[in-house]
Amino acid sequence: MIEQFLRDEVTDRGGYIAEVIYGANDGIVTTFAVVAGVAGAALDPAIVLILGVANLLADGFSMGMSNYLSQRSALDYEAARTDGASALEDPTGDKPPAYTAFTTFLAFLVAGWTPLLPYALAVEPTFTISIVATGGAFFVVGASRTLVTDRPWYLAGLEMFAIGMVAAGVAYATGVFLGGLA
Repeated sequence: MIEQFLRDEVTDRGGYIAEVIYGANDGIVTTFAVVAGVAGAALDPAIVLILGVANLLADGFSMGMSNYLSQRSALDYEAARTDGASALEDPTGDKPPAYTAFTTFLAFLVAGWTPLLPYALAVEPTFTISIVATGGAFFVVGASRTLVTDRPWYLAGLEMFAIGMVAAGVAYATGVFLGGLA
């Protein structure tokens, strides 16, 4: 399965762009939400690693499996509409659900580590460095979309940076607001 996935990636560079961007963006956002929420609530930084890694693995798996189930449901719907047979992959031979699930999961895990790295490496000031690393990751992932699109790299990067940092701000504000409960 992995060999076929890599072979498909070489022949169709942009074939999995939606899954890569979706998984990477969500990995960064949800992991940084944990980081920002804990920092906003002024909780012990060790909690960031515990909750962050738990989020990274559980949410990454959930994202991959949700991708699989949604793709599989779409294919089953199309099969039921046309001939009643259930398909394991797109009738055109494109992007089997297992591949899209794996792509989403992998992108989530790889990009999602970014906000946690300063905490894992105990680099001070951890939260400030996490913000900078997270912002940089949003920009790089966004700009990387232009490897398979015609958008200007700086606009694609800024778009993802802006959307991601707004989500991060919401998480931090929530932590500040609810911090008194802990």
